[in-house]
Amino acid sequence: MPGPLSELLGHPLPAPTGRVKVPDVTRRAVWDAVPADLRASVLADAAQELARPAPTLSAGAWARAFRDGDRSAYEDAAWDLQERVAGLALAAVLTGEVADATEPPGACPHLDAVVDGLMAFAEASTWCWAPHDRFTAERGEVVPDPDSPYLDLGAAEVAALFAWADHALGPHLDRRAPGLRRRLRREVERRVLLPFERRRDWRWIGADGSANNWNPWIHGAVLACALLLCDDAVRRARLVAHVVAGLDHYAAALPDDGGIDEGIAYWWVGACRLLEILDLLTETGGQDLDARRLPLLAALLRYPQRMHLGGAWYVNVGDAPARLDPQQPWQVPYRWGARLGQPETVAHAVAGARGRAVAPRAGLGRALTALADADWCRAVTAPRPPATSPWLARETWLPRLQILVARETAGCTEGLTVAGKAGHNGEHHNHLDVGSYWVAVHGRPLVVDVGRPTYTTATFGPDRYAAWPFRSDWHNVPEPGAAQRPGPEHRARDVCIELDDEAAELSAEIGAAYPSGVVERWDRTVRLTRATGTGPAHVSVEDRWRGGPDSVVVHHVLAGHVEHGDGWATVRAPDGTGLRMEWAAPLATPTVVTRNLDDPLLTRSWGDQLTRLSLTARCPDPEGRLSVRWLVAARLLNKRTAAHSIGISNR
Repeated sequence: MPGPLSELLGHPLPAPTGRVKVPDVTRRAVWDAVPADLRASVLADAAQELARPAPTLSAGAWARAFRDGDRSAYEDAAWDLQERVAGLALAAVLTGEVADATEPPGACPHLDAVVDGLMAFAEASTWCWAPHDRFTAERGEVVPDPDSPYLDLGAAEVAALFAWADHALGPHLDRRAPGLRRRLRREVERRVLLPFERRRDWRWIGADGSANNWNPWIHGAVLACALLLCDDAVRRARLVAHVVAGLDHYAAALPDDGGIDEGIAYWWVGACRLLEILDLLTETGGQDLDARRLPLLAALLRYPQRMHLGGAWYVNVGDAPARLDPQQPWQVPYRWGARLGQPETVAHAVAGARGRAVAPRAGLGRALTALADADWCRAVTAPRPPATSPWLARETWLPRLQILVARETAGCTEGLTVAGKAGHNGEHHNHLDVGSYWVAVHGRPLVVDVGRPTYTTATFGPDRYAAWPFRSDWHNVPEPGAAQRPGPEHRARDVCIELDDEAAELSAEIGAAYPSGVVERWDRTVRLTRATGTGPAHVSVEDRWRGGPDSVVVHHVLAGHVEHGDGWATVRAPDGTGLRMEWAAPLATPTVVTRNLDDPLLTRSWGDQLTRLSLTARCPDPEGRLSVRWLVAARLLNKRTAAHSIGISNR
């Protein structure tokens, strides 16, 4: 039975020529109208890029995924080369530079560098990232076969780069590098379009209900190639039909609360790409192909703002960092927020962009779309008003993901914010974190989720949980004699929330997250109590268990300088922002472990270390209980705090 997107295909697809909102380089009225400050920023970045050597793609780096599990050696180079080509393409569009094919080097430096980068990808044996290339793995080889291309995220990224470069710079490429556009089409044809057409059982389509970010990520690239590179109208319509039918699997897998279990970072490459696809379909097909009123989209659009803590900090479930990379296509939630009448989403997008209108690393098509959007360019480069945060709801509950985010005051980061998660251990990009929670002060998390480390070949295999950031002993959860186990059967039960003016509370029974027989029952309640005339705001976490071992441990992962004593601990950020933790000293003994960090993804969020404070409670009786309370500590900044701090600003 066709889904809501496939139903659109009863209408013919017009030829897309001239209908895409991003014009080519010859349409100077659009590109010359880009604000001067933004133009200067893009050109300055391009000048810096021209002064650097171009990244190289080597067979040795690609093979490392098979040799020592290192994915980054090749993938980082591929990303860097894509970002280089995208940034220089933006400069070539803004300057409008061009020269005849016979003119010497230096006549159009940005355009020439774009040609070099595109040809580097065209000459590469594969666009697929090595850990994804099942064909090479099945052959037992470490060198890709150009005649057996595997359609993955890496291939999708390069194909989209080719399609948008051809579209935006086509007339100038024809003049400066005759024959290049034919080569671009040939490579996209054999590496992406033919594999996409000939094989309709790609796992990433998710026909079995398992669709994740791969689905819209790859389908979005295929759609761009079909609309911008395919001249055969019949074939183009067939490709679009396959794209839309595939997207139905992704839309069907999304929960109706708009949540993304892969985490905030994956919203931008999954849900956000779905929104962009719907825009492109409407641009090229008109109102007959407009699916932008699907009921799910409004909730999906709100997910980033609902997970926002403050500054660059977010509630980071799944494989998401706590500090979001600002190079995101913020123009998408801006545009959609305006379309769906969500002004708080518009405000969050402008604030999130932090004055940067384009993000070349997020993709050339996205960057071009942002530059060509005059409303967005004006909004993001305008003088910023006094800081307000209307998107910060007092509380948000996502019932499908079972995530609660609650703060003291709506629209404000001041004071305490708590987030709690029930869920299960079979989620996409899963961590063993059923029952975990976060506590932030003034928008900065101090009781934290570590986030994901740099991916290796082992990350998405049977040894995933050998990496400590994925395990339950480095999440804010109990350890009743054993760690949590992976799988959807290891889930929270009896999940309940209570929300009112005085408090927000999430409770769940999480005993099933552990191996059978370890504990009969474990009830956890995470509660934010707002300030009253009789007491300060605080977060309380109560654990009650039955039928467990004589000794249980409750872990707390802390970011900042930690001190502790009998029944208390404090954790402080570099600016002196802090939390005080309290518990009944006779009931539990603290143990502190400091873990030094050297993974760049982790140090970007936390600096050079994290601390785990574990409370060991001895309970010879059949039933046990342990409570901790978190309060805002008086702001303090002294030499000792600074010496042990991580050096990351909240701004």
